[in-house]
Amino acid sequence: MKTITLRTLVRASRAVKRLTRAGEPVQVTDRGRPLWILQPVGEAATARSADDRATLDAELDAVLAEPRGAMPLSGFVRAARR
Repeated sequence: MKTITLRTLVRASRAVKRLTRAGEPVQVTDRGRPLWILQPVGEAATARSADDRATLDAELDAVLAEPRGAMPLSGFVRAARR
């Protein structure tokens, strides 16, 4: 595991991106104390997120298929400001 400082993460984020893309976890420290461990996403997580996107798309399609309400969005905003 490669260890970098928080300043390096902010200033050279491309280097961290290259490391995680190569499959290596990166530990971020601040003044020597560990803050985070950045780990690359595996293929299983990518496949799972594709399933999640498909489920979300189906839910949004169902909401869009419902009839529109009588009051426009601006009416709700005006009512909430009163």
